[in-house]
Amino acid sequence: MAHFAKLDDNNIVIEVNVVSNETINNLPFPESEPVGVAFCQSLFGADTIWKQTSYNNKFRRQYAGVGGGYSPTVDVFYDPQPFPSWSFEPTT
Repeated sequence: MAHFAKLDDNNIVIEVNVVSNETINNLPFPESEPVGVAFCQSLFGADTIWKQTSYNNKFRRQYAGVGGGYSPTVDVFYDPQPFPSWSFEPTT
């Protein structure tokens, strides 16, 4: 199974959906991503933003969680900020 995170305009994860391996033609990441994104957009709208995420944390640092974020600069998902004094560090 492949997992795809839906992002809002601020790159915050608003949902995560599972897509079957058959739907993504049993392709590995990153080849599977455009196929899965096209499938999700066919269901939820062409204007929606999707990124593939790894349940086993094999790529993009960690599994995307609702309320967490995505950094396009370093291509990783990250947890929500628990306290105002904490900041996102893309390298750790």
